[in-house]
Amino acid sequence: MRVCLGAKTQLMISRVFFHPVSPSVAGCRAAQCRLFCSPPSAEEKPRPSMLRHLTSKIKATGPITVAEYMREVLTNPVTGYYVKNNMLGPDGDFITSPEISQIFGELLGVWIVSEWMGAGQPKQLQVVELGPGKGSLASDVLRVFSQLRSVLGNASVSLHLVEVSPALSQIQAKSLTGNQSQEADSEDEPVYRRGETSSGLPVSWYRRLDDIPAGFTIFLAHEFFDALPIHKFQKTQKGWREVLVDINPEKQEQLRFVLAPAPTLASSSLIQAGEKRSHVEVCAEGGVIVQQLARRIVKDGGAALIADYGHDGDKTDTFRGFKGHQLHDVLSSPGSADLTADVDFSYLRKMAGESVACLGPVTQRTFLKNMGIDSRMQVLLRNCSDPSTRQQLISSYDMLTNRAKMGERFHFFSLLHPNRLRKPKIPKGLKLEKKPNPAPLPVAGFSELSFS
Repeated sequence: MRVCLGAKTQLMISRVFFHPVSPSVAGCRAAQCRLFCSPPSAEEKPRPSMLRHLTSKIKATGPITVAEYMREVLTNPVTGYYVKNNMLGPDGDFITSPEISQIFGELLGVWIVSEWMGAGQPKQLQVVELGPGKGSLASDVLRVFSQLRSVLGNASVSLHLVEVSPALSQIQAKSLTGNQSQEADSEDEPVYRRGETSSGLPVSWYRRLDDIPAGFTIFLAHEFFDALPIHKFQKTQKGWREVLVDINPEKQEQLRFVLAPAPTLASSSLIQAGEKRSHVEVCAEGGVIVQQLARRIVKDGGAALIADYGHDGDKTDTFRGFKGHQLHDVLSSPGSADLTADVDFSYLRKMAGESVACLGPVTQRTFLKNMGIDSRMQVLLRNCSDPSTRQQLISSYDMLTNRAKMGERFHFFSLLHPNRLRKPKIPKGLKLEKKPNPAPLPVAGFSELSFS
């Protein structure tokens, strides 16, 4: 669908598109991402602490669910992967879109401002990012805000980061605030770190989504839902059975998958009626978070933009691990590698319910092209004379939009307040000039933008 933007929106986007690229982050921040990996390397020595913890747990209580396994491996407060490791970047286990090119974050920053405008430009704008990585996306978004300060006017803008990793929160703080952040005196404080950007914009860190203050909020979740724990189910002749993690009886230092001998609470409650697939992954925790986002959006106004690799209810077994940019056996050396599963957007849509409007999923290629990435690239290339930088820009564009790379593996999905897509109602009995009812501002990224 092609739509024409209003003058203010066209001006806003042009200000960002025609702003020169920052030399420090020009083009490609990295050459790899976790979509393109080498085959698993040879068997690695298990990390004793996590493996010992898991085998002790299984010996005491029996086989555990895949969801419990993921939760322990990724977020255990002592030996969890996200707690102990610096997993992002060329030296980590994977690279995300914001690390590849600043253009990605710039376009998401434009999307946020566009949705703020579509909501009537409220006096408050809270931006919340779930799982902000190294802070690259937030940094790019804030740079757009500084370029569009005149558009935002006197709106009170603040950044709120939901992060469980102490190590990553320190990296984020250094990137966003320099030395202008302080940790809370007590671990019980909802806000465990506070700071300010160089322009005075307040930044706060939380461990829980529930602790974010009330108010008009735009939520960003980029590669967040894929790391949430999933339950796995297999259809058998006796009905649905849950996949569990157990100790290999032949090798006590190895783990294996087994099927539950009888229905579990999860297999009895999480499988949707009429499910036709023989193998299903369900992220119940993701469903709960989407419901939280939906309630917040309905109550306080705002929107949520979810970007992840996933599907619309058609894939089956997507659970996998990544270590050092290579595929990694999910049960080998637990705690040393990232674990992930494709997001089922059909499940998120169902859990969001009818209280909010859902758009997507659309492919990353479609979303970025609808946002005007081609126009942005033309400006950057026209103003760039350095051959190396030009090649980096072209490579990053190709990585983000190529159908065979990230272009069709990643998808965008949005939750909007129900009023966002409704045409304004004219009170009965009010005599007005016969003019067409004003249409809602189109939702950027999910409609093709025209600058004519």
